[in-house]
Amino acid sequence: MSQPQPSSALFQSGESFVEFSPEERTLLLHLAHESILSALEGREIPLDPPTAHLAQPRGVFTTLHRHGELRGCVGYVLPISPVYVAVADTARAAAFEDTRFYPVPLEEARQLEIELSILSPPQPIAAEMVEVGRHGLLITMGGRRGLLLPQVPIEHNWDRIAFLEQTCRKAGLAVDAWKKGASLEAFTAEVFGDLPASQ
Repeated sequence: MSQPQPSSALFQSGESFVEFSPEERTLLLHLAHESILSALEGREIPLDPPTAHLAQPRGVFTTLHRHGELRGCVGYVLPISPVYVAVADTARAAAFEDTRFYPVPLEEARQLEIELSILSPPQPIAAEMVEVGRHGLLITMGGRRGLLLPQVPIEHNWDRIAFLEQTCRKAGLAVDAWKKGASLEAFTAEVFGDLPASQ
């Protein structure tokens, strides 16, 4: 496999770019499970990234399911820590800190199915290159920042213009700020997990 090129993948149309190998996916999913179990069992696990690739900063969302039902979801959108550490942190946060659910007890932890969404680093993008369903958006202007994940416009049936306008609204900006000098960045998400539909 060639060296990952997440920035170029941001602008490729068609089939999704895959950055993480099957071995890396398995390793990250195992880490997510272990991070939850170790917290409940009162033991430490090493969080030193095993490879240079897994030491690269990434935004990560971890989603937990049990018997097909949502059991927690927490994430970091911006790349503030190595992907290996971010997976462990967000898995624990999804299990114990998602205020929509009671904390996961040990007997449930072994039944969890985990899905990971690894975000590419945000890259500058022209408004006309934004693809609904592929890109998440980050808009910044005058100290204000708004962000929407790639699945949001699909959930709300927005077209590209509505997606741009709603990202501006999320930032507390005028809906046409994307035309008037706001900084526009996009990112993609690579999603995989224990659930058959996520493979």
